[in-house]
Amino acid sequence: MTSKRRSFSPEFKQEAASLVLDQGYTIPQASVSLGIGESAIRRWVNQLTEERDGITPKGKALTPEQRRIQELQAP
Repeated sequence: MTSKRRSFSPEFKQEAASLVLDQGYTIPQASVSLGIGESAIRRWVNQLTEERDGITPKGKALTPEQRRIQELQAP
């Protein structure tokens, strides 16, 4: 039996991280509420924090502003 890896949109990731950063949820609370592992939420929180600080991520950006920067920087 194989399990399919779930994928989430950048908007969903941003909203999940926003629960922790803006709405006072703890990472475990957000994890249980959304049914997602704590490590995934922790990654998204760290990435959103960096994006808000103006750091363009190496992977797919969460915020519309950083996604636009990545589009403009693409060859």
